[in-house]
Amino acid sequence: MAKKTQRSLLLLLCLSGLIHCSAAMVFWTAVVDINYFISPNKTVDKACECGVFGRNSPLTQAAGVVVLPQGDPKGCGQDIVYNTSALPWIALIKRGNCTFSEKINAARWQGASAVVVYNVDGSGNITINMAHTEALEIVSIMIGNSLGTEIASLVRNGTQVRMIIDAGNPHGPWMDTYWLYFMSIAFFIVTAASVAYFLFISANRLYNMRMHQRAEKRLKSEAKKAIGRLRVRTLKRDDEETASDAHMCAVCIESYKAGEVVTVLTCEHIFHQACIEPWLLEKRTCPMCKCDILKSLGVEMEDEERVVQSAPQEVAVVTVAGGEAMYEVPLTRPLNFDHERQENHYDNRAFEEEAARGQ
Repeated sequence: MAKKTQRSLLLLLCLSGLIHCSAAMVFWTAVVDINYFISPNKTVDKACECGVFGRNSPLTQAAGVVVLPQGDPKGCGQDIVYNTSALPWIALIKRGNCTFSEKINAARWQGASAVVVYNVDGSGNITINMAHTEALEIVSIMIGNSLGTEIASLVRNGTQVRMIIDAGNPHGPWMDTYWLYFMSIAFFIVTAASVAYFLFISANRLYNMRMHQRAEKRLKSEAKKAIGRLRVRTLKRDDEETASDAHMCAVCIESYKAGEVVTVLTCEHIFHQACIEPWLLEKRTCPMCKCDILKSLGVEMEDEERVVQSAPQEVAVVTVAGGEAMYEVPLTRPLNFDHERQENHYDNRAFEEEAARGQ
């Protein structure tokens, strides 16, 4: 149970990116269990955590009868043969003469369920974390020369040796149980902090969205009230606006006609009532001079409502028929804005007197 838990923690850390599962940092030992008969009534069973999984080997269990390559104990070359009728079987190969991938593939192609490579003579029980990038999807481990030579001698003498390979424990320059638990706790803390930050950002955006909607709703309500206080009149034939085609509504770009209902803004600009009212509900400013009807009628806005009204600078593009844009005229206030002239221009005494009478 402890081994399964430790293995799960390591795999979780590898997937999270907190550590890199590379040969330079961590490797897995292999538990090698062998058993054979030395007499009809006596069985030898030996087990040790003395193997090392290859860098590209799956960390799964494998079992079978140990088989040696015919001729060359190092199992190199495509003409290597493994004579066995037992299934499943595990190839036992000596290190040297060719790459680990070549040894492993030669055995795998002939049906081996796993490959055990034992180290060169004189190396004792030393093992390495062998790399075999071209031989994948088969359990491959290395054992020391002492154990490998012992098993090979038994097989050559006609003894049937059965082997079971299982995953041991992770090892490395910093790998131990306490460090694994520490890294696991750190991973969960980082994950919890990330989730908390995400929830905070989401809640903050939702709050700002609701505040924006509330401010927009209040602004539209104030705009409706302001629109109701604007002067509305019906154009007649002898009015200046209907006498010439030079006068036209800046919203729909159509000339005024007798009988049409127009709205007069506080800045004295007139527009079709059906055109200007939807505009004022969204923009709340004169399409021609940007006069703010809420300010002109004495409606004060809160800071959040000012944020809602802020928008990118709009420009009017002056073009020649059939040609490209010649220049752009900004519709917002210029840098050298004259406040006194603008206030006088927007001032409408008739509206002020009417508002005073209404109060």
